[in-house]
Amino acid sequence: MVSWDNPGASVGASVTYGQISGANRREARRKGQAALLEYLHSTRSLQFMDADDISRNSPHFLEKILAKIDYSEKDIGRSITRFLRYHPINEFEPFFESLGLEPNVYSCILPEDMMFLSDDDLLMENYHVLCEYVIPRNKMGKILIEVPEVFRYEHGVLASKFKACEGAGINRSFIAKVIVSSPQFLTGNAIVDFVSLLQVLGKGGISLSWVEEHLPEKMCCPWSQVLSLVNLFVKIGYSEQQLCCLIIQHPDFLFEGDKTLSVIGFLSKFGTPMNQACSVFFECQVMEVGNFLSNLRQCFVFFTEIDMEPLEIGKIVHSQPLLLSSCALKKTSTLLSRLKCGKVTLCEVILNDPFQIKNWVIGSKCTPLGPSDKQSSKLLKKKFLLDLGFTDNSEKMEKTLKLIRGKGSELQDRFDCIVRAGLSKHDVCAMIKACPHILNQSKEVINMKIHFVVNELGYPISVLLMYPKFLVRTAQVIKLRLSMYDWLREQGLVARTLSFSTVLNSSEKLFARQYVTIHPRGPEFWKELKTKIYSS
Repeated sequence: MVSWDNPGASVGASVTYGQISGANRREARRKGQAALLEYLHSTRSLQFMDADDISRNSPHFLEKILAKIDYSEKDIGRSITRFLRYHPINEFEPFFESLGLEPNVYSCILPEDMMFLSDDDLLMENYHVLCEYVIPRNKMGKILIEVPEVFRYEHGVLASKFKACEGAGINRSFIAKVIVSSPQFLTGNAIVDFVSLLQVLGKGGISLSWVEEHLPEKMCCPWSQVLSLVNLFVKIGYSEQQLCCLIIQHPDFLFEGDKTLSVIGFLSKFGTPMNQACSVFFECQVMEVGNFLSNLRQCFVFFTEIDMEPLEIGKIVHSQPLLLSSCALKKTSTLLSRLKCGKVTLCEVILNDPFQIKNWVIGSKCTPLGPSDKQSSKLLKKKFLLDLGFTDNSEKMEKTLKLIRGKGSELQDRFDCIVRAGLSKHDVCAMIKACPHILNQSKEVINMKIHFVVNELGYPISVLLMYPKFLVRTAQVIKLRLSMYDWLREQGLVARTLSFSTVLNSSEKLFARQYVTIHPRGPEFWKELKTKIYSS
């Protein structure tokens, strides 16, 4: 005699589920379902409808059982029945799977101290109440995961919630659709809020059938928030008729109420009065609230990334909410690259004409606006040096451009602050040609150093003509070197006419070797000077 599916195997050889053919697998699944139905109904005393639904809608669990059967026997149905009789199953596994849950989802909610469904009377009672109100069994898993407390309601509680709905004139099919869309409907005071909402909508001319027709499969916003949204518009002054006209035109305004409230909150943060924030929805001809909110936020992020001032951002958001909500902008880095301009230029363009951003949405072709900040700065530097007398495109010009790190727009101010100190423009031009690094400092630093040289050290301003690098060296280095030089001069060890370049240009090691060590007390005096000057 050969095996059930494998003619080449002897009767005594064990045959697994994976070894049998496709046709026999289908037959095994059919007999497995029948055996599981018989086990749950006859052996475990579950209602026939429950046992039948579980056996037909738990394929993963059934496959696991079939994988444990020896297929060398001729009567495979009997083999499965015998396995179930001597190997009691965890009935919650096929039950949860029949509710529409995958094994990796329901594995974490399996009871630790129960195997049989009959041991959990609250679970089964609430399950049967849901069945009675035509909730699809394969949708109940969503309820179990999102609002597990529904299956733990005490006897009669869930049924009373359904009766309250029916008392308000809501039919069972509508109740079922609402629950599948929003399981939170069965918790807290959601039913009361929902009934109140329907009453408001009814006054405006929206029927139950319209709500049922347009109810989304997944209702994310709690009904309490939806009711609060509707009440907010009524409180501001909109009639039920006006509000319902808006809802009929844009159903997601109602069913994505959390996003609608987020839009209103977003606009309010930028100083838009509540009534104006709400009126935006009436002015918008084409609207998906999710995109409306997403585009608003994206535009705000874009403005911050190009370093626009907060007050300017607030003005644009306050004055152009419809414009911003209609623009799904490209990434900031992409726009800066495609428009070939810097952040400052981009801010100026937007502030002058906010509607320019409509040309920068995803899918559009961006036309360059002009030179970047870096290019503009280089052009300004070049113009500045040409005004000083440099020759265009000369080697001296190019070398000087590389040495000047300051922004082109700031160079003239730095030049002017040296002129105001008492030097002629001709003299300052000569200084900058000799030492371009002067212009790498802010005008505040330049003024501070001039004040130090003239007022603290007592030198005439003309000393800068002889040694422009005065304005490049730090005040501490200048004071330290000159103080040491003055002390050595008092000791009669250095010439009285030593140039500033000789004193200040050398490195610290060379200065110490040439001047500090020529007096026995020099190193000690040098150390005292250093401590005094740098600590102050």
